[in-house]
Amino acid sequence: MSDAHAAPAQVPYDPHFGEATGGKVGMWTFIAQDGMSFGGLLLAYGILRITAIDWPSPVAILGINLTAFATFLLICSSVSMVLGVDAAKAGKQKALVFWLMLTILGGIGFLSIQYYEYGQLLHHGIGFAESSFDYNDGAGMVPINNLFGSTFYVVTGFHGLHVFSGVVYLTCILINSLKGKYTQGGISYSPVELVGLFWHFVDLVWILVFTFIYLL
Repeated sequence: MSDAHAAPAQVPYDPHFGEATGGKVGMWTFIAQDGMSFGGLLLAYGILRITAIDWPSPVAILGINLTAFATFLLICSSVSMVLGVDAAKAGKQKALVFWLMLTILGGIGFLSIQYYEYGQLLHHGIGFAESSFDYNDGAGMVPINNLFGSTFYVVTGFHGLHVFSGVVYLTCILINSLKGKYTQGGISYSPVELVGLFWHFVDLVWILVFTFIYLL
């Protein structure tokens, strides 16, 4: 038989194709536009840094090791969020509550480290409008480009606000999970999946922020 008369290939049926809930479409729409906000901030940071002739070294000023640990915490919380969604789909209430609590603790740990880091930077002269830094531990404060502090606090603070919002969001989901609201079968797990999408977005954005602000 010629190729012209060959039977069409059978495409596997995907039960999820075209079946996204309104909530999921709304969350993806929000993530798309919020991603543009972060993209604009990082683009502005890149332009300011490239055009500045006296930009200080982030490695010399920022706590890379501590922030790397905070990044690790956030990545681990993303894993626990995946396990939480799986537990909700399987109708396992206790497992869902456990993984949500771990995810929340990861977010709180990240925010605590960020709060400590801000305090240390302010103590060493890195302000929002004006900045100086003691490179030699007691040799004296040296003025640095004021845009360093401004861009650092704006970009990381904007992300920190998202983490805080995510922790509040997760706490609300946890409270309802204790009531068994999301483990009743069907698509009752959908709200857990939606908060998971937001949390993964926050984690992914932080990897970009950490790379741009701390490592480059």
